[in-house]
Amino acid sequence: QVQLVESGGGLVQPGGSLRLSCAASGTFFSINAMGWYRQAPGKQRELVATISSGGSTDYVDSVKGRFAISLENGKNTVYLQMNSLKPEDTAVYYCNANVKTSYSGRYYYSRDYWGQGTQVTVSS
Repeated sequence: QVQLVESGGGLVQPGGSLRLSCAASGTFFSINAMGWYRQAPGKQRELVATISSGGSTDYVDSVKGRFAISLENGKNTVYLQMNSLKPEDTAVYYCNANVKTSYSGRYYYSRDYWGQGTQVTVSS
């Protein structure tokens, strides 16, 4: 089983910054990729940013240039640095991890895991 523990959410004024952290623990071989998703009230969950174990990143257009995702492989921890926050960034942010969980002798099998979510509110 894999657990994801998030931290760093809170209330911030427009233009401010927050840093989210998500640490993966439990039994798994390695991380394939980690990412952050968010869900605002009345809206579907959307991808915010992802990063592979090799460091390749991807961002939703609305956060490009403002958010930065990073992965500390040795600590199995992903970070999301959020700058120039806007009220429309308000949402519950969820951490996701895709990890290798078992090995058949020829192939690794992977699964997705989710954190419990952390609230980010951008308001004056």
